[in-house]
Amino acid sequence: MAKRVPIPRNGLDYRGKVVLAPMVRVGELPTRLLALKYGADLVWGPEIVDRALIGAARRENRRTSTVDFVRTTVREGGPDSEKLVFHTKPAVEKRRLIYQLGTASPELAVEAASIVAADVSGIDVNAGCPKPFSVKGGMGAALLKTPDTLCAILEALVERVGNRFEIGISVKIRILETPEMTAELVRRLCGTGIIGLTVHCRTQAMRKHERVVRDQLKMVADICREHGVASVMNGDVVNRDQALELIEEYAVDSAMIAIAASHNPSCFRTEADGGLADWQAIANEYLTTALDVHNPWFNTKYTLSQMLPGKTSLHRLLMSCTNYKSLCAHEDMKGLMSAAEAVDATQMDTKKRRSEGQTSADQRPKSAEERQQNPSKRLKKSHHRTPIAA
Repeated sequence: MAKRVPIPRNGLDYRGKVVLAPMVRVGELPTRLLALKYGADLVWGPEIVDRALIGAARRENRRTSTVDFVRTTVREGGPDSEKLVFHTKPAVEKRRLIYQLGTASPELAVEAASIVAADVSGIDVNAGCPKPFSVKGGMGAALLKTPDTLCAILEALVERVGNRFEIGISVKIRILETPEMTAELVRRLCGTGIIGLTVHCRTQAMRKHERVVRDQLKMVADICREHGVASVMNGDVVNRDQALELIEEYAVDSAMIAIAASHNPSCFRTEADGGLADWQAIANEYLTTALDVHNPWFNTKYTLSQMLPGKTSLHRLLMSCTNYKSLCAHEDMKGLMSAAEAVDATQMDTKKRRSEGQTSADQRPKSAEERQQNPSKRLKKSHHRTPIAA
């Protein structure tokens, strides 16, 4: 029998699955729910940087049946403002959700992961994102060049989060410039106690429009198998049928779908079961789901812009919309108008409180010392405002 790293009691075995990739902005809750509906076996959340999550409070939202992680910014002279960092719907995602973490520090990784660990089935470290915001902070693909740091992060997460919460720890990487370099890295990572390793078949310098390079994939799968670690392939996988073929061809354990799922989450459905759903049906389902979970409008707008064909009247309307109600004025969406108005009212109230808090803080009497400072910079500095990975 092949060697296998034990799967923790609350963890998941990544083998034999076709899964949703971690995607910034697109991979929020509504997309994950649709992917699961159409056959995704597991879903990865979007990468969220450790500092963005640290300090967030866990709240059970009875209105939406979600668990929300919210950060509160305390404002002097006005009401506090809140920002939703991450949310999950346990009734659907329980034992199917992996949280992806952006980090460059073992200590911060443990602190952040501990906040969500009880509500997910695994923590995955992003060691593959090539975007400047990530690399400049020593995160993402920058970790490929600092393997000691990456291994220290994984070992800390396994020991202090995985063991404590009984969930799996995994990592997502890219191939390196030579097979020898990739092999050395994969062996080191497999020795940290992880249960799974995803490899994106592009180097750090390659971009998504460049064709993937799968020459190293079998080697990576073989090394993972030697250590009992599940191997997951990523890069230019377009649907479930192709994913299953690639799994067999390259002897990997599973496959991950990214861009195709951002355009149409029904790509997880096989042709035998109906294949891709019509884009109008998907757009309507996505909007309905986004309203059900009170997804922030700005995120819904962005994700829908990836799903709608650019020359349609609905896409043109979307680009000019500022809230759910304005989008639901379209004839294809009018049935959602009452829900749109209710969600807009809730989100507008939140924006109003933020605005009033900022106005009150700006208008209160300032000391001579304060007048010499920039109030907006002072606010950012005092509350360590860190943007979510984008």
